[in-house]
Amino acid sequence: MATPIAVLDACVLYPAPLRDLFMHLHLADLFQPKWTNEIHEEWIRNVLKNRPDLKKSQLNRTRQLMDTHSLDCLTDGYQNLIPKVTLPDLNDCHVLAAAIHSTASLIITFNLKDFPKKYLNPYKINAIHPDDFLVALFLENMSKFSATLKKHRLSLKNPPKSINAYIETLEQQKLPKLTKLIKKNTDLLY
Repeated sequence: MATPIAVLDACVLYPAPLRDLFMHLHLADLFQPKWTNEIHEEWIRNVLKNRPDLKKSQLNRTRQLMDTHSLDCLTDGYQNLIPKVTLPDLNDCHVLAAAIHSTASLIITFNLKDFPKKYLNPYKINAIHPDDFLVALFLENMSKFSATLKKHRLSLKNPPKSINAYIETLEQQKLPKLTKLIKKNTDLLY
């Protein structure tokens, strides 16, 4: 199967543990993420609103690292499509426009209601919950996905995470299906 191309909505990039997991999965060539400067600005703005202990410079560094180490992920040139697409919330049209422009087949988002099928079907794009997307990746390539999870867990140093603590962190990211699969296959994380 071809590597899926997926636009990551700002709500997926907002939580650091989930953003980090998606970056590890991308670097393992399990999928090709796409995002835009507008998506970056949205997740950074929301993090700063809810985390006054963080500085914009810290999040801009994360943004820069994402763009530098993920070739072809930052999408531009989609802006002329924004007025041509329709969604219930016009503030989400930039996400669909980016998906169309980048030939993505998926928009990964927690906000599925904001991307109804009737608006996406003409472009052959589906909105998918992060949990469902991650489960599909896991089932498609269990050994590579598990190796990536292990690498991700071991990269966490402040503080280091045991397998159980790592699974708990994933549960906190609203990934119940994935964590259930991982719990059944913890031997793959050693």
